[in-house]
Amino acid sequence: MQPLRRPENASFVLAAGVFIVTMIGTTLPTPLYPIYERDLHVAPVLIPIIFATYAVAVIAGLLFFGHLSDNAGRKPVLFIGLALSALSAIIFLVAHTIWPLFVGRFISGLSAGVFTGTATATLVELAGPGKQRPAAMIAVAANTLGLGCGTLFSGALAATLRDPLRIPYAADIVLVVLAAIAMAFVRETVETRNAKRGLRIQKLSVPPEIRSVFVPAAIAGMSAFAVSGLFSAIVPSFLGSVLHVATPALPGIMVFFLFAFTGIGQLAVGRIAREHALAAACALLVVGTIVLGISVALRSWPAMLVAAVIEGLGQGIAMGFGLAQINARIHERRGEVSSTYFVALYVALAIPVIGVGFLARATSLVTASLAFCAIVALVVAAVLATVARPRRLL
Repeated sequence: MQPLRRPENASFVLAAGVFIVTMIGTTLPTPLYPIYERDLHVAPVLIPIIFATYAVAVIAGLLFFGHLSDNAGRKPVLFIGLALSALSAIIFLVAHTIWPLFVGRFISGLSAGVFTGTATATLVELAGPGKQRPAAMIAVAANTLGLGCGTLFSGALAATLRDPLRIPYAADIVLVVLAAIAMAFVRETVETRNAKRGLRIQKLSVPPEIRSVFVPAAIAGMSAFAVSGLFSAIVPSFLGSVLHVATPALPGIMVFFLFAFTGIGQLAVGRIAREHALAAACALLVVGTIVLGISVALRSWPAMLVAAVIEGLGQGIAMGFGLAQINARIHERRGEVSSTYFVALYVALAIPVIGVGFLARATSLVTASLAFCAIVALVVAAVLATVARPRRLL
């Protein structure tokens, strides 16, 4: 497989826009969870499990589709992702019981898994030679912008319109149709195709020549996703069941701040010395997790908003720096390597989310949240101690 080299700005912009739209759909349910708890009688302790279903599905999508686009072409795989995104929105649109929430989140996760690695590889290749690093940063920014806008979009619609569990998904279906039309005009970047070769479960691997870059970048990224998963699992249910916040706009704003400052952190990567970037990211994540724990203990949503800002900055620096370094070093099997990176991240995302859910069943949401804030803070602090050693990791 050899990517085509002719840069094309219009294709790049369209592909980035499609990436954003697809990721918007993946976070639409987040601010609506308190409404599902009220209207569908979903137990608060099940919300982290539903969220974890999404993370597991992302991993499944990455494993199956990660290298498929290297062989079958980027566009066919991205169209599959769009179809899955539309199907997920339709399932949520007609859901009247708890089980469609699990199915919808699983399919949404598959959609994200399809897009995360493949769209990142597409944007890097469309940017052309010598522009891999900024293109990778734009890909991560498109990802996080879509995630943040999804929560803001559904939270605002649910707070102002009569049917909060239907209208956000109907609007998303329209966006996905428009994205599919735009995708038709994006240039294919894979010259040689062999679809049969790609139809198999991907064997995760990292080429030896980039392992010295990949390992520390993946460790920092996993730390960031563990914190992000903890935050996303706690906030909606905490605001609804503990603080009794009625409006879905507030959890939507909270998670939007997390992802908005993730984007700002990515932009700040170029201003931080390379040898200090990962340590700075981990330090921010430790502080953000501590503040999140304090906000839970004090039952303070303003403190939770501060935690979102700090954690978002740390996550943005970790992801932006790590992915940019990896894409700058890899030229073949880019879709496979990008997918391997994100599989590691989503494993880290799922573990604390599942842990909160099970521990909350045995104790309470507050107790479980505090316990996992402490655990995640200690783990990230250990990573900080490792990457801050006086030696060059990258």
